[in-house]
Amino acid sequence: MRVALLTEGARPYPGRGTGPWCDRLAEGLPEHGFELYLLTGPDALGVGDRISPAWRGVHELALWGRRPAGRAPGALRRRQYARAYEELVRALVLPGERDGFGAGLYRLAALAREDAGLSAFLASAHARRALERVWRLPGADTSAGQPLVCDVLVAADLLEQCLRPLSAPWYGTGPGGLGGADLCHVVGGGPAALPALVARHLHGVPFVVTEHGLHLREQYLGYREAPYRWPVRALLLAFFRALTEETYRQAAILTPGSAHDQQWQRRCGADPARTRVVYEGTPAVSRPAAGPEPAAPTLTWAGALEPGRDTELMLHAFARVRAELPDARLVVHGEEARPGYLAHCAALAGRLGIAAAVDFTGRPDSLAAAWESGTVAVFSALAQRRPRLLADAMLSGRAVVSTDVGVAREVVGPTGLLVPPRDPSALAGACLALLRDEERRSRLGLAGRLRAQERFAVEPVIGAFREIYLELVSQFPAFPDGGGGGTPGEAPRPFARPAEFWLRGGADGVGRGAPDDAAEDGGDGARERGGRLRTPGRPAALRADGGSLETDPGALAEAV
Repeated sequence: MRVALLTEGARPYPGRGTGPWCDRLAEGLPEHGFELYLLTGPDALGVGDRISPAWRGVHELALWGRRPAGRAPGALRRRQYARAYEELVRALVLPGERDGFGAGLYRLAALAREDAGLSAFLASAHARRALERVWRLPGADTSAGQPLVCDVLVAADLLEQCLRPLSAPWYGTGPGGLGGADLCHVVGGGPAALPALVARHLHGVPFVVTEHGLHLREQYLGYREAPYRWPVRALLLAFFRALTEETYRQAAILTPGSAHDQQWQRRCGADPARTRVVYEGTPAVSRPAAGPEPAAPTLTWAGALEPGRDTELMLHAFARVRAELPDARLVVHGEEARPGYLAHCAALAGRLGIAAAVDFTGRPDSLAAAWESGTVAVFSALAQRRPRLLADAMLSGRAVVSTDVGVAREVVGPTGLLVPPRDPSALAGACLALLRDEERRSRLGLAGRLRAQERFAVEPVIGAFREIYLELVSQFPAFPDGGGGGTPGEAPRPFARPAEFWLRGGADGVGRGAPDDAAEDGGDGARERGGRLRTPGRPAALRADGGSLETDPGALAEAV
């Protein structure tokens, strides 16, 4: 089938770490044709020739920076844009009109598709006046008083960039159009979901949303220190909140990266029946376990040096450990994420009298080397939003001690020790218990490694999405608007490769079929009476109305 994968970030890899994950997904499902739709920064365009060859096509759009060139709409068209834009802004600032967000969004998308004048309108004085007028209405939820003129200018510019995907040249049923895809897969959420929402609205294309760390939560955390006045931050957060709610409402399936994220999604209106946890697979599962422990009992701490990671708690706990085990050492791996925080931690270690036993090593050459340098891996964060770092420590085979926050209980489970946050005595007691018991360390380290290998292997992730894709296309009609991405004069093809491509050469011929073009030449599908899709030389394989598979049992066994 044709899968349009939409994500945001700057290549070679997006900032939220989705790049390698996306490449592994496309490479792990070679039976499908993946096209990458990438929202990038202004300096990241033109990198399509440097990505994985698993992608059948790459489409890029600069999300930030200078707006795309385009003609300003005429007077009549401008009024239509203004009405749709007003409806969207009213949904952001007026509590009683929240339901109008989707209608305003899709109306703007339809207008942009007709004349490609959306970006020019949003950058015009007419859009700024409309924003100012609605933003200052009585009862508007500005959260911090009336916005100033400078707030209007900044917010208008930021909204133009957020809405830029609505005017992307990706819609329609021709080659490269999202209307010709069998489904869309959004990785990361946020503005990357806008093209999928439009394709769902215009063409009925279903979409999946995968979030390894919730986009809305990251926006709330990031905007606390954004260089804007509070009215601007409140407006932008209202936009991201409304976009997230609309995305969760329209998505066919949501696949959060942890049960912890699943709970957050439910608070934003996600339907539990359409939510499935799929852990973020990592190739580190094949990495060998760490070698022998260091001669001196050593605690290893890794992460960004910032208050949220609570390095201070680790230092206070280590002072208690050092009082019991005078030869113990602490190695802190990580770069300074908050200016001055490293100096603050070093000064605290001096005041506690442990400076000689604490090494601030900066960024390690590799995480594997970081875990190998210690006897026990310790996490003292106030919040663990993503399981990736915990899982990596468990894969090293070292025993893990962590504060019981976020995903820690879900990831570590019974294979490590969990302690309350902000409790140096409890953290020190757990570390001492493991440092003094070699047999327990070994047992927990092995159990943690096996648990992480089972949950975070790449193969289960690939298998989960293979099943999700097939389930979705069995429930949605193929080409609901008559598209299909084929060339003019050809019958639309429902999938990137027909079943015969994978059966050619016998049951062991998977992946050994003819080249793509040859395989697709014999794979033109035609719609039968009753909505059934037929492939030459085979009985009906899939009902477009969501019915069951109808094929020869022997052929089905070969396909499996």
